[in-house]
Amino acid sequence: MSQVVDFSGDNSFCPGAFLYQNPKESSQFLSLGSHVNVYFTPRKRSRITAPFIVNGEPKQKPSIEILPDECLFEVFRRLEGGQERSACASVSKRWLMLLSSICKDEICTTKEEPEIESDLPKADDSTKKAEEKGEFIDLNEECQETDSHGYLSRSLEGKKASDVRLAAISVGTASRGGLGKLSIRGNSSTRRLTNLGLKAISRGCPSLKVLSLWNLSSVGDEGLSEIAKGCRSLEKLDLSHCPAVTDKGLIAIAMNCPNLTSVTLESCSNIGNESLKALGSNCPNLKCVTLKNCPLVGDQGIASLFTSAGHVLAKANLQTLNISDVSLAVIGHYGTAMTDLVLGGLHNVNERGFWVMGKGRGLQNMKSLTITSCQGVSDAGLDAIGRGCPDLKVFRLRKCPLVSDNGVVSFVRAAASLESLHLDESHRITQCGIYGVLTNCGGKLKALDLANCLGIRDVDFVFPLTSFCISLRSLTIRDCPGLGNSGLGMVGRLCPKLTHVDLSGLKGITDAGVLPLVQRADAGLVKVNLSGCANLTDKVVVEIAKVHGETLEVLNLDGCRFVSDVSLMAIAKNCLFLSELDVSQCGITDYGIAVLARAEQLSLQIFSIAGCSLVSDKSLSSLGMLGKSLLGLNIQHCSGLSYGAVNLLLEKLWRCDILS
Repeated sequence: MSQVVDFSGDNSFCPGAFLYQNPKESSQFLSLGSHVNVYFTPRKRSRITAPFIVNGEPKQKPSIEILPDECLFEVFRRLEGGQERSACASVSKRWLMLLSSICKDEICTTKEEPEIESDLPKADDSTKKAEEKGEFIDLNEECQETDSHGYLSRSLEGKKASDVRLAAISVGTASRGGLGKLSIRGNSSTRRLTNLGLKAISRGCPSLKVLSLWNLSSVGDEGLSEIAKGCRSLEKLDLSHCPAVTDKGLIAIAMNCPNLTSVTLESCSNIGNESLKALGSNCPNLKCVTLKNCPLVGDQGIASLFTSAGHVLAKANLQTLNISDVSLAVIGHYGTAMTDLVLGGLHNVNERGFWVMGKGRGLQNMKSLTITSCQGVSDAGLDAIGRGCPDLKVFRLRKCPLVSDNGVVSFVRAAASLESLHLDESHRITQCGIYGVLTNCGGKLKALDLANCLGIRDVDFVFPLTSFCISLRSLTIRDCPGLGNSGLGMVGRLCPKLTHVDLSGLKGITDAGVLPLVQRADAGLVKVNLSGCANLTDKVVVEIAKVHGETLEVLNLDGCRFVSDVSLMAIAKNCLFLSELDVSQCGITDYGIAVLARAEQLSLQIFSIAGCSLVSDKSLSSLGMLGKSLLGLNIQHCSGLSYGAVNLLLEKLWRCDILS
């Protein structure tokens, strides 16, 4: 301290030297502490106390925080244990992001050095500040989920999807074998997820096998390229509504991930033909491709994909694409490994496209084919497909207005291996077509499903019983308002071996139409759905219980308003293996439920009485008895049940899932 006080005026008071001979004694005059600076204006007389400024010493950061990122990186990569890395990642966001940027092969492993106890902060102590700020992420929690395949799985949605959380997942799962499956579903609140988060995953999760990105506009080619570099074991990729991803990102995946087996692209507006070309050329194990609503995908992309990978590609789903007859011709010729094909919304494909696909003779191994909303499908095209797919077992046709009875019958006759036929909203199909299908199926058809076919109506014609369809086990006719007792009786006479019957929504049928079908089903009915058949009475239910009580497992009578306690009495007496019963909106009362509860052989698991206004609190004890075996109970809109009775039921049947 060179000078404490300096007066340049009257030397009689102070000669301009130290007040004390020993400068160290000056502290006795101004003992203000080492943390205070005292300042006076130099060389000026003052008769009052001079102004001074008091400044506290600046808060010093911990010495390790002063280190640049490069030095911390070198420190962190020498942490061998996963517990130590997790503890460090919990200290701050900066440390977390640094740790997540370390690749697995950059971690130093020195077995010669003795193990020493780390002085790094423990996770429990170091996360207090972060927890107070609401930024704390438990790294142990980030690696708890395991999927059915046995590897770690993580699913993020909305606000939970952020770069920080992905970094935590990367660090937290690294010591547990790495993340195997990652699904991210974005929405309007997903704003903190960028390519940096995917970069962290690529560094810390090299064993990633499944990646799904949905509705993420902030993730683009850069993030996908990082995944391609770091996750070379990727097997399944699902991109939906990712507008920032272009051919560049997908080409990087194709060139660096040779184990890729499944790719799904939906509503990706900037992915086109070049991506499909790269997938076909660089992914020898590609077996499944789904392309939906990708406007840049055209004939060139489909042709490149199938010419390169048609010998291994087993499943393809092509919907709402700008492709023409050329693409279907290529599929029909090169799709030699194809077993499952879905075509939907292909408005630029004409009749010739489907005809050429069937004539291509490349779909010999096809097992399942679904065609939806394709205006170009015609009778001639269906006949060609049936002949070109000799091993086809399942065929679904929906919203194809040009297909008529002749096309369906010729298709069934040509497809000799067909086991399941589904026709939905095919309004040119009539009762004659159904008769033709059942008599020309070659004895292999096991399931027939007709839904919303307005052309199916009763006709004044007696069909000859020249042959029977004894192979048919499942019959579904839903929401076909024109079908009545005559048409249903014809089907019942032709199909005597039915075990599954679904006639839901057929408001035009009565007991006279259903009884012959029930009585002729000599194989024993197992599942019966009569929901919405408002004109059926107890007579049908009693007959079902008597004839098929030893085989019946599921019975749905929802909306059959004329069904009463008589039906429940027959069920309680005859049904031995019934597990699911739905009598919603029926005329049952407390007495019918009491009869069911007293049936010793009955072990219902699912029971629904929703909308049964005649059921009251008197059924509480009976429902309690049924609850010994029940897993699900529906008592919604039962106006006769009081609030207190429902609460008692919820307490008593705590193991049962109750809808009230």
